[in-house]
Amino acid sequence: MRYRTLLFVAPGLAVLLFSAACGDEQANGNPAAEPSGTTSVQPSSSPAETLTIDVRASEQAPAKSWTLTCAPPGGDHPKAAEACAALTKAKDPFKPVPKDQMCTHIYGGPEVATVKGTWDGKKVDAQFSRKDGCQLHRWTEVAPLFGDVPKVR
Repeated sequence: MRYRTLLFVAPGLAVLLFSAACGDEQANGNPAAEPSGTTSVQPSSSPAETLTIDVRASEQAPAKSWTLTCAPPGGDHPKAAEACAALTKAKDPFKPVPKDQMCTHIYGGPEVATVKGTWDGKKVDAQFSRKDGCQLHRWTEVAPLFGDVPKVR
């Protein structure tokens, strides 16, 4: 019975001690740990850090266009804050699907989008669609970037 108790208590104590060791050094009175400035996980925006998003309900439909800047979210994008958050969360939001990638034949719809500009200091010229599983995954990962997709006429 004693050994069984040890099996449950020891890992719990280890987690508790580890959690107590993690924390803010500044709270412990360590003046060397004071932050020298604020940092942001979002790429800084400037006029050169603007994205232009064109979304179409289908390849033949007229495009709905927006501009987007982040940090702070801006431009005429209807959901700028959500779009910036999605882009920041995505590992490499504009990386195309590799040509040798095997994709499922899941059709997500006729919608297409083009994103051009600069993001995180890199030039962007990306195409998005929903024609297969890989493309659908890319679209879904940054879906707020495309706003409310226009309806097919």
